[in-house]
Amino acid sequence: MATFLTDHHKKKRHVLASLLLLGSVSGVQAADEKPKTGGTLIYLEQQAHTNLYTPAGGFYPNGGILNQITDKLTYQNPKTLEIEPWIAESWTVNPENTEYTFKIRPGVTFSDGTPLDAKAVAKNFDTYGLGNPALNQPVSEVISNYDHSEVIDPLTVKFYFKKPSPGFLQGTSAIGSGLVSLSTLARNFNQLGSAKNVIGSGPFVVSSEKLGRELKLTAREDYNWAPAKFSHQGRAWLDGITILVTPEDSVRIGALLSGQADAIRQIQAYDEKRVQEQGFTVYAPATRGVNNSVVFRPDNPLVADIRVRQALLHATNAKEIVDTLFSANYPQATSPLAKTAAGYVDLSQKLTFDPAQASRLLDDAGWKTGQQGIRQKEGKSLTLTAYESLPQPQNKETLQLVAQQWAKVGVKLNVLAGDAGSKTVDSLDPLKTAVAPAMVGRADPDVLKSQYYPTVRNVLLQKGGSSDKVQNFVDAHLNTLLDGIATETDRSKRLALVGEVQNYLIDQAYVIPIFEEPQVFAGAATTKGIEFEAVGRPSFYNTWLDK
Repeated sequence: MATFLTDHHKKKRHVLASLLLLGSVSGVQAADEKPKTGGTLIYLEQQAHTNLYTPAGGFYPNGGILNQITDKLTYQNPKTLEIEPWIAESWTVNPENTEYTFKIRPGVTFSDGTPLDAKAVAKNFDTYGLGNPALNQPVSEVISNYDHSEVIDPLTVKFYFKKPSPGFLQGTSAIGSGLVSLSTLARNFNQLGSAKNVIGSGPFVVSSEKLGRELKLTAREDYNWAPAKFSHQGRAWLDGITILVTPEDSVRIGALLSGQADAIRQIQAYDEKRVQEQGFTVYAPATRGVNNSVVFRPDNPLVADIRVRQALLHATNAKEIVDTLFSANYPQATSPLAKTAAGYVDLSQKLTFDPAQASRLLDDAGWKTGQQGIRQKEGKSLTLTAYESLPQPQNKETLQLVAQQWAKVGVKLNVLAGDAGSKTVDSLDPLKTAVAPAMVGRADPDVLKSQYYPTVRNVLLQKGGSSDKVQNFVDAHLNTLLDGIATETDRSKRLALVGEVQNYLIDQAYVIPIFEEPQVFAGAATTKGIEFEAVGRPSFYNTWLDK
């Protein structure tokens, strides 16, 4: 491990033994400890970022950068999930949830010196709410029914919606709503793969970049507009952050344990105990959204029959997957939504592992056991394909275990590499991929629409996905329910719709929930004050190094 980082990055340190904390969501720091200013945090990321157009921040490597260089209109408290002031000092919402007015904090500037005022905020949300086809900038998945903005005065902006949009306030706190300068918004989407092209107002600024390998951030000296309720105001404690892309799990952990890294993202469950036993802290903040699941694409004729999907749901042993591959940080899913999500309903009675029932359903659907134990019907074998999802923890192993379980009832699942050149195209074609892994984090009921609606993530590939050969499957009832979640202003009625969607997804066997996915990090005993936003992305504004 001595050769992993350059001499410039290597550090001498004495790692003190500490209590082993599992599932923490804040830094290990005694109440009487006073933060120290200075030092550069060495942070190892599993994957390179892709694009830093802020609505693309849902990809965790992107969000981990955007969280340091951008601010949001509002702040969602990760403990209470309440929305608190940040760049917006205050706001009002009309009873219909179709008009939102924000008063902007005075004196805030982007790192290029331009003002973060009502005009800039309006342009940000006009872009996120409507997209900009000329610059290839897509609509944000956290904004529904957007119509237009109005600048009332230099520090007051009003937003209008075509229909009630009760999720918008929370959307202003989400990673996809980071505020950027007008010059950033004037760039083509394809230019925003470079972090140096993204100008935010956050506590850190990009100082250098080696695409796909390294990103250096420097503390902004004049930063003075942290979320209003933070006790710490002013510049970050750290002088800087060096983010190193380090795909190999063993290399990231080795660097942490040897003192060459201060914090790392993506600790596999099987490594947690080893990391903790050597005095390091494991953090596992929840993502509070749609659970890690297997989803079906009903436009594929092999899974168009609900009985086949129901059979595979009951052929899946989620408990075995969790017990075999994961730790206590990955609770077995009991619904499409995490237990910590608003409107969660316990559907464990509908998610029973019952291979005998699975076999009966496949028999009823006309699939009979044939050669080599694979079920056959009308000359076709029940052979399905899925690509692994590289960002999801142990996804290849998860899908392989699902394949073993399905094989016991005569269904073959081929698991293909997630980095294959054809993956992007084939995974959006239901004829080529009848099955897919999926999850998304967001602490608002609109997360269900983000995941399943045909104009957003569309994981069920309604209307054929990218394929021009099949465009038959559309679930109008599901889409009506999802529209209802995005427009219902009465909280109790909205949460009732959330429950109805969860039940419907399972009753139709569109999705097989596996586990509640956290984001798992580890830090050295000398790394203090690591924090996470409401769905598990790190924030290093309050982080400091005790050396």
